[in-house]
Amino acid sequence: MFSPIRAVIRLYRLWLAGAAGYLIGSILTADLVSRTANRSTGEAIDLRATGSGNPGAANAVANLGRKWGVAVLLGDILKGGAGAQAGRIIAGDSGAYLAATASVVGHCFPAWTEFRGGKGAATSAGTTIVCFPAYLPLEIAVVGGGYAATKSAGKATFSVCALFVVLAFVWRRFGWPNAWGTPPTLGLPLYALAISSIMAYKFATAPEHMGDRPK
Repeated sequence: MFSPIRAVIRLYRLWLAGAAGYLIGSILTADLVSRTANRSTGEAIDLRATGSGNPGAANAVANLGRKWGVAVLLGDILKGGAGAQAGRIIAGDSGAYLAATASVVGHCFPAWTEFRGGKGAATSAGTTIVCFPAYLPLEIAVVGGGYAATKSAGKATFSVCALFVVLAFVWRRFGWPNAWGTPPTLGLPLYALAISSIMAYKFATAPEHMGDRPK
């Protein structure tokens, strides 16, 4: 029997899940890591004004060094997973999908930096660990194979996004097992479509490369 009170509580929990996902995703790991790196080296390297201008792992590797780039990568993956899991705790499986999407939105468009964020690839991978772990082996293979073949992170990302969306609809259609992840409800393809569209937009509109820090 429909209960208006339960419906309101459900919507409120979904709102909380989305807000939590956005807040966690909008913590820009690259900014935190670059500040730490700058204090360690005594330099003042702004990732937003160096190299690709993207506050992400690849730009951090090129201009801060490998260890700092790895720190950015792991931090972005972790926050994506944490955002999705927080949504799952707050509002169940639907909350996980909503918070996962919001985490990627928060990373790509953080309010604290005039909505200038990263491209979302690592954060998206983190949400996949919680929401679509069955896809992880394919994601790793497609990204690795696509980059090896094209030497282009953008082309590899477009490929993995397309496959991500297709397989999300397939998993939903056939109800296949999803390891420890959320059940393949309608939320799965909607989440896949949303974050893939965001990442494709970010890669398509990325600024021209401005040159890496001299080695």
